[in-house]
Amino acid sequence: MSLSAASHGSGPRRASLCVPATHLDRVRKALVAGADEVVVDLEDAVPLGEKDSARDGLREVDWSDASARGVRVAVRVNAVGTPWCHRDLEAVTAIPALASVVVPKVESRADLDFVERLLAGLEAETGRADRVGVQALVETATGLAGLAGIVSRPSRLESLVLGYADLGASLGRQGVVLQDWVPAQHALVVAARAVGVDAIDGPHLGVADDDAFRAATTHAARFGFDGKWVIHPRQVDAVVAGFTPAPEQVAYAERVLAALEDAAADGRGAVQLDGQLLDEAMAVAARRTLARVGR
Repeated sequence: MSLSAASHGSGPRRASLCVPATHLDRVRKALVAGADEVVVDLEDAVPLGEKDSARDGLREVDWSDASARGVRVAVRVNAVGTPWCHRDLEAVTAIPALASVVVPKVESRADLDFVERLLAGLEAETGRADRVGVQALVETATGLAGLAGIVSRPSRLESLVLGYADLGASLGRQGVVLQDWVPAQHALVVAARAVGVDAIDGPHLGVADDDAFRAATTHAARFGFDGKWVIHPRQVDAVVAGFTPAPEQVAYAERVLAALEDAAADGRGAVQLDGQLLDEAMAVAARRTLARVGR
């Protein structure tokens, strides 16, 4: 869980289900599909001529299912510098269930500064009690190269999300396979870990729950990502399972932390568990395991 998590939805962010704002029936169904987070898209999934109507349509959604189920609600707004970004932020801040906004094509800290200043003003104007978090979607060569600057002042930042389709176009790549993305994935995970925010893998570019999708999910979980975007409800269960530690892993993490706490209380420096020396690195791993099950 990120250090700056918003108050709406406080559990793990394993599966983030993305749905277009133009299809309110899909938005409503997404809220009960079992995902930890629903990302309503006002950007790529919305044609240019429908930006205003898609934004206005969000007022018609009953968001109570999200609150009742503890589902995070996020909205991907249009990119900073477009004619729609400021209007998107103004509209979505009025959604009581909103936990965060996803800012696409983030390339510098200045992009987030603009969004955060506008959010602060809108919250002050409306008297909103819950601060809206920010997720940065990194999907250009400039954004990837500027990760250190993007996370330099975390403030509202909750996560970094890697966007493969636009990043591939930005880099001029065609026909890439999973392993081709390892350097970009590594850079994003390192940047996220450096400031304690979530590292989220972008969506597999297919809607099936097939072997390729499951391989990408397994790879992302082992690589250190906290969760993954999905673009179809049928993919949610596999991602939740892929990013949820097994019961024995959870039990071991609890034993590690208990052993370290007992040693600290007794003033012992060296700690062993099952014949293995424990250190702070193992404590960090144990806390991350428990965070993935909402503890």
